[in-house]
Amino acid sequence: MIEIKVPELAESITEGTIAQWLKEVGEHINQGEYIAELETDKVNIEIVAEHSGVIKEFKREPGDTVEVGEVIAVIEENGSAESGEAPAAKQVSEPVKEEKTETKQEEKVEAKSEETSSSSQGRPLASPSARKLARERGIDLNAVSTTDPLGRVRKQDVESYESKPAAAQPAAKQQEKKAPASTPAATDQSKPVERIKMSRRRQTIAKRLVESQQTAAMLTTFNEVDMTAVMDLRKRRKDAFLDKNGVKLGFMSFFTKAVIGALKDFPLLNAEIQGDEILVKKYYDIGVAVSTDDGLVVPVVRDADRLGFAGIERQIGELGKKARDNKLALSDLQGGTFTITNGGVFGSLWSTPILNAPQVGILGMHKVQWRPVAIDQENFENRPMMYLALSYDHRIVDGKEAVSFLVKVKELLEDPESLLLEG
Repeated sequence: MIEIKVPELAESITEGTIAQWLKEVGEHINQGEYIAELETDKVNIEIVAEHSGVIKEFKREPGDTVEVGEVIAVIEENGSAESGEAPAAKQVSEPVKEEKTETKQEEKVEAKSEETSSSSQGRPLASPSARKLARERGIDLNAVSTTDPLGRVRKQDVESYESKPAAAQPAAKQQEKKAPASTPAATDQSKPVERIKMSRRRQTIAKRLVESQQTAAMLTTFNEVDMTAVMDLRKRRKDAFLDKNGVKLGFMSFFTKAVIGALKDFPLLNAEIQGDEILVKKYYDIGVAVSTDDGLVVPVVRDADRLGFAGIERQIGELGKKARDNKLALSDLQGGTFTITNGGVFGSLWSTPILNAPQVGILGMHKVQWRPVAIDQENFENRPMMYLALSYDHRIVDGKEAVSFLVKVKELLEDPESLLLEG
């Protein structure tokens, strides 16, 4: 028998969630074929079978959390795939096998029914394996806390509960009664609702955003930029730019170049805090937030200061496509020094972006809106204006520095030819 284990993922990732099995028990699989899709905190990874054979058992189910090195499936290397006809030598034992199969199916249906109806009967929501283990060890499931978003107690929760000191368990039980993680009874059962389990990525996004707000002294400063010069330049150059480089000239290359120019003048926005030290980075790996169906991801444009406008646009386009196709690698997401996010593509006029920890600065772009602007004391003109927002960590970035950084970005964008000199 060959064991399929969760492979090494990355230095910072030790576990994942089984998103789906790509094969079925009894099915033959060839070496190099994908057997499962694993959802991690950042990207989805497909697990490859390193041997050919027949899948005999799945040890974990979709939705289960698994750790690196854990056995999740078993393959019989010399086995044959199940078919409708059995060899003659095995026909005598076939009824017994069929009876066992039916019994297992009945057990599965019964267990599933037990789990589904538990909440409506006032019993804690738990997996069958968790109920079985709790019965064997005499543990009250009401006293077991869980990190599952739906409040379902899993087998590992029961095991973790039993390993706690006995003195701590009654307190945990009292706390659970006072503040249950999920109270289905509080929902009006006569109203239509839909309960959706959060994806692992969404859970991670939620956790990191809350941690960022709780650990950083985050402030946001605002300004506005007149986009007239950038839009005029794009209009004049867009056709020649596309013919020469094969990519369109968008706003993001201008903003990336402007941010890099400002970071060179105000390097603390390109730093991070490590203990009681400030790590100032002398390189410019700019993260660009991309919205996908599974949530927001921030792939990184490496050494953006060494790229021209075409190189930046090309990398952003490639990373965006990989993000939407769920093909990003972990290396695409790690190590950014500063982030740019563009809520304007969705119509946002004004917002306060949240820091992408451990970074200490993030620039928010918004919708270009035509507004009357005072040219002097007597004259007004309609101009394409955009609000800019800079959120920063006040622990190492002072207000003066943050405001000056944003003014520098504004000045560079309003005089886009200077971006070539700053770059």
